[in-house]
Amino acid sequence: MSIFDTPPDRRGSDSIKWGKYAGRDILPLWVADMDFAAPPAVVDALQQRIAHGVFGYGHPWPSLTESVLAHLEGEYTWAIEPEWIVWLPGLVTGLNVACRAVDGEVLTATPIYPPFLSAPRHSGRILNRVDLACNDGRWRWDMAALAEVTTAATGLFLLCHPHNPVGRCWNEDELRDLAAFAEENDLVVCSDEIHCGLILDADKRHIPFASLSPDAAKRSITLMAPSKTYNIPGLGCAFAVIPDAALRRRFLRVMDGIVPHVNVLGLAACEAAYRDCGDWHRQLIAYLVGNRNRVAAAVNAQKGAKMSHVEATYLAWIDVRELGLAAPAAHFETHGLGLSDGADFGAPGWLRLNFGCTRATLDEALARFARGCNPA
Repeated sequence: MSIFDTPPDRRGSDSIKWGKYAGRDILPLWVADMDFAAPPAVVDALQQRIAHGVFGYGHPWPSLTESVLAHLEGEYTWAIEPEWIVWLPGLVTGLNVACRAVDGEVLTATPIYPPFLSAPRHSGRILNRVDLACNDGRWRWDMAALAEVTTAATGLFLLCHPHNPVGRCWNEDELRDLAAFAEENDLVVCSDEIHCGLILDADKRHIPFASLSPDAAKRSITLMAPSKTYNIPGLGCAFAVIPDAALRRRFLRVMDGIVPHVNVLGLAACEAAYRDCGDWHRQLIAYLVGNRNRVAAAVNAQKGAKMSHVEATYLAWIDVRELGLAAPAAHFETHGLGLSDGADFGAPGWLRLNFGCTRATLDEALARFARGCNPA
């Protein structure tokens, strides 16, 4: 029995994930939060902070900053300076600030996490996008297509690393290709690395884009948060790492008067997550690997459905185009399964499934998926 087999019951709670289908027999495997309780060390840190009883304006403290520095150094061999950190109430906030802080048009590749598509629009920026290539079941960058749409007006490249929704852990060669492309075209790279703690393959490792070289660091905005790995997105705590002082000043200037400070509970949870949750994290990865394997076997056994190998994240990206469904997400809802619609990611005919749930929930969900693929 795993600690992840018996999570709290989220039905009837404040959960957006479970509340979407309240009163209906639909299992919610859509939005990217897991059903697992936060690590005990995080809960203990929150209880200790709450016992203090005063919740006035707060700011990051030295041991919190040190926990971030030690985590990045220990996990990714990435040494950063404390002044490079800009605290944020959420990673999506960081995407939107980056689009406002960097002049010019924005470039990204689909399918992609929906805020990558909306942030440029909200910021009054032109978005140019190309499709990722998928050859022999493996997703890759189409560098020729990127070059074709990049002009002198392009200023910002939005990178999802690891990639949501296709589950790729970009390797060093791929990242160096992107870094060379950014240098050649003088692009700032905003790298969303919120899933960096969720590498599922033992032979893979996360390499922060900014750690590749001094030039990559100089043109980078790295967005990170403990929220996905330690399942604390509701606490609203993230940060940007921006080594270049001029770029950092532009980023901070855009934030002024708009972006609120991070709440004190989010900061307390962040320190505990990075400092005290190594054993919990190892157990989580092992559990997610088992779930990933279950999903892959079940999906690829269905005629008309297929998915590529998920190297990172707890998200499966499923191709159901062969089923010929006009509205795939709505179709599977009628079979009791709530999934994310690929159209929101720029890829109609696809679905995203969140396997950050109990084995019992997942097995029932996969049975419903099979029925949806083979309706009577």
